[in-house]
Amino acid sequence: MKKFLLSMIAVLLVLLLCASCANVGTSDNDPSNDPNTSDTTTTPDTTNPAETSGTPADASLLNGVDLSSFSIVYAAGDSDYNYRAATYLKTEIKERTGLELPLVTDDKQSETGYEIIVGETTREISSRLDADTEHTQFAILAEDKQIALEGDYFIIAAAAYFFVETYVPADNFSADIPKAVSIHEPIVEKAKNYIVLIGDGMGIYQTLLFDVLNDRSGYSDGESQFYGYYLPYFGLARTNSLSGTTDSAAAGTALATGYKTINAYVGQDKNHKEIQSITELAASLGKATAVMSTEASTGATPASFSAHANDRYESANISADQKKLTEDYGTIIKCNYDYYDATGIKMIERNIMSTLNTLGKDEDGFFLMYEEAYIDKHCHNNDIANTFKAVIRFNQAIARFMEYAFYNPDTFVLITADHETGSLLPNGNGGYSYGSGNHSSHYVPVFTYGDGGELFDGIIIENIQIPQTIASFMGVTTFGDQSKYKYLTK
Repeated sequence: MKKFLLSMIAVLLVLLLCASCANVGTSDNDPSNDPNTSDTTTTPDTTNPAETSGTPADASLLNGVDLSSFSIVYAAGDSDYNYRAATYLKTEIKERTGLELPLVTDDKQSETGYEIIVGETTREISSRLDADTEHTQFAILAEDKQIALEGDYFIIAAAAYFFVETYVPADNFSADIPKAVSIHEPIVEKAKNYIVLIGDGMGIYQTLLFDVLNDRSGYSDGESQFYGYYLPYFGLARTNSLSGTTDSAAAGTALATGYKTINAYVGQDKNHKEIQSITELAASLGKATAVMSTEASTGATPASFSAHANDRYESANISADQKKLTEDYGTIIKCNYDYYDATGIKMIERNIMSTLNTLGKDEDGFFLMYEEAYIDKHCHNNDIANTFKAVIRFNQAIARFMEYAFYNPDTFVLITADHETGSLLPNGNGGYSYGSGNHSSHYVPVFTYGDGGELFDGIIIENIQIPQTIASFMGVTTFGDQSKYKYLTK
């Protein structure tokens, strides 16, 4: 990861020196189904255990041990990610085999029985499961009485899903798990769900504030980097509008419709003609849809994904369009979550999961846009401390969306920004300083995960190519303005 970041930063410094010469605009107060595995990975043994070991024919065996002998163990007081992954294992094993395994913390049970260990615990096997993983990789190790799964933060969800899909296919099986550390990548399937996460005002250096600031607030995971860097693919996007340096309305419209437009226009092209958003396209294809933001629903970014207006400040017209979208297609619009404490973050997470659970019931899949709006607002004020808090809050949302994607491998996730705000750059003293209080034309990051995510890796694109490419994944290759820039292809 460090080598990856250093190489990308070297390129970015050159690009940003060029980009910083651009005119600064006016202030915007807007707010494969087969897993890739290491050489040590084995295919589950489906030999009839009754023929090989004298075990009853209806047994479910892990490394020759009846699955009913195992407990599921996770660290006491550890992250919610490990608890949720352990609970997922318990639920899936019950549904697949009928066996209800005990779920215990590592401080409530001594090492006397067989155990499936989730996350880093006080068990000795956890210290031996010290694998060099990158991006979304995770590790598994089996010993005489224990099987351990480890993954950084939310990536433990990918480990849990992989484990049950690979080793617990159904009742009456026999699976052999390598007794050596094996490194794996998440299971990925053809996408039918699409999640776009937008950090308003978030340039590259906003995502690198973890390198220089230590205040993780009361709601962080203690993470050392922006969660986008855990995703396997990373590119850049240009953000200029037809007005030059973009505002949030034109940038949101570009990301939502695949058209460059004039600043302040919402869901309209340069001639004030209404143009279809990716939300509307997905809904017309039978997919469930949702728009979420930490600011009000009439803010420029959520409005761009759900409305059409001559001006971003036409709140009544925007609200009317959003109401019609909800009435016509059932689009969920949940916004205005500006909280900076543990209780507020938990509420945001609950609303994210509630929305995903509702969308996930649609057999045709879904499209969801989520925005963290306050990175932009704090950068306008050159408030680096609160900018960092907003980035951390965005991280917590990203983690929940990624958990969902790991448990539902037909989900594509893209993280980007509408534009950069504040011209944040290294100051030569080991930190970062703002160069203005306005938007800039600096390139913004594009992180991707899932089927097709590799198309965005290591390249610089126009922001309109993001919705064009997602539409092509949905089977629509005529979406957006393709007169100069087209959707990405394999």
